[in-house]
Amino acid sequence: MTFDCPKCGAPVVYESVNNPAGAAATTRCGYCNSTLMVPDYLRGRPAQVISLNIGTPTIKVHSLKWLWVVLIIPIIGVLIGILAMAGALVPVVRMFSSTPKPVAPSRDKPPAPLGGKTTTTSSGFASEVLRFGTEGIGPGMFTDARSIAVDGAGHIYVGEYSGGRIQVFDSAGKFLTQWMADTKMPLRGLAADRKGTVYVVQRGSINRYEGETGKLLGPISFGGGGFDDVVATADGGLLAACYRNRDDIVRFNSSGEVTRSIEKAISSVTDRSELDTRVAADGLGNIYALGTFNNAVFKFTSAGKFVNKFGSDGDQPGQFRAPQAIAADGKGRVFVSDIKGIQVFDSEGRYLQTFKTGGYASGMVFNDKNELFVAGRKEVFKFVLN
Repeated sequence: MTFDCPKCGAPVVYESVNNPAGAAATTRCGYCNSTLMVPDYLRGRPAQVISLNIGTPTIKVHSLKWLWVVLIIPIIGVLIGILAMAGALVPVVRMFSSTPKPVAPSRDKPPAPLGGKTTTTSSGFASEVLRFGTEGIGPGMFTDARSIAVDGAGHIYVGEYSGGRIQVFDSAGKFLTQWMADTKMPLRGLAADRKGTVYVVQRGSINRYEGETGKLLGPISFGGGGFDDVVATADGGLLAACYRNRDDIVRFNSSGEVTRSIEKAISSVTDRSELDTRVAADGLGNIYALGTFNNAVFKFTSAGKFVNKFGSDGDQPGQFRAPQAIAADGKGRVFVSDIKGIQVFDSEGRYLQTFKTGGYASGMVFNDKNELFVAGRKEVFKFVLN
């Protein structure tokens, strides 16, 4: 048991209240060496000092901690005084008392869902100037945006892979409206002509819609069916990939009439069937077919004559690993997206450069100003080419 010494306050350890003779027990304070009568709590008797020995005290081990306390307090006081005089306490006080500065928002934070966010990120080849959208199901939000198209007025159409939702934005990325195509089938392809007619590939068919309202205008008539992708051409027509029994490419004029058909466009060159073909066309009418299973691009003239093939399976520059989309700009350069980013080739298929987007580029399209729009699943990006 312990009690505090009435003289110096140090803790004193004792074992019993009374000695064998019945007299009050005594003990000695290990710090001040005083002889003490231990307390008897049953009789209400506190500890008392019997005699004070001012000789050299015998300090017990259990009392050393109190000695350290007594010695350390004045030392700390002296150090604080020295630090204060030297000004060393100023930064310490500020560290604990200053109000934290607000952290600047990250550039990669998704913008507000109903409007675009202007950016100035540059990769050397292309500069990102706009991004909009975020993950969600509300207006201006996306869950799996894989298709994108732009009309002559600058309206941007973004299609969700599942659910058939197509959202419409102005040229600045501001949400305007949304409408539904087929809600039960995946949306495989999306295109828009200069007049604002939107073409949607679902169930192997191409259906036409009024872009501003979503009013169904009817299908593109074609006996073969089985379409997998569609893109608008510079002359107002359409270019489509058809997969029924073979990998064909079909070209339509502005009236929806077939003007050219390239049968077995990919498999006739490689002797390997292609189950997923993505198409693009440049300003001169040249046709490009991306075989996602062949990991290569196949170029044809406007008359349907095979020109060359470029790209292969691999991780080196100019090779593809899981390619997703293809587009051609006004200078004849070809853009192909895969997990490495967007790879750029000249019109002859020579590799130029790779640049990255903030998301996986699942859909790409150029507008009349040669600006590139990219559907990145959760966001949309706009690039100006340097």
